[in-house]
Amino acid sequence: MPKMKSVKGAVKRFKVKKNGSVKRGTAFRSHILTKQDAATRRTQNQPKVVAKVDEQNIKAMIN
Repeated sequence: MPKMKSVKGAVKRFKVKKNGSVKRGTAFRSHILTKQDAATRRTQNQPKVVAKVDEQNIKAMIN
């Protein structure tokens, strides 16, 4: 059997942490941040983790 190719879009968006959970980015962070209040911008800077339900699928995409 040939090796499975990884999904390059997923590789660029997700990273697997040492404990096995998957790190992800946050939506609405690219531009026009002046409309958002400071609390929203602060919470979007915090690291986010993918839900347990989706972890297995994303790890399969990343390989």
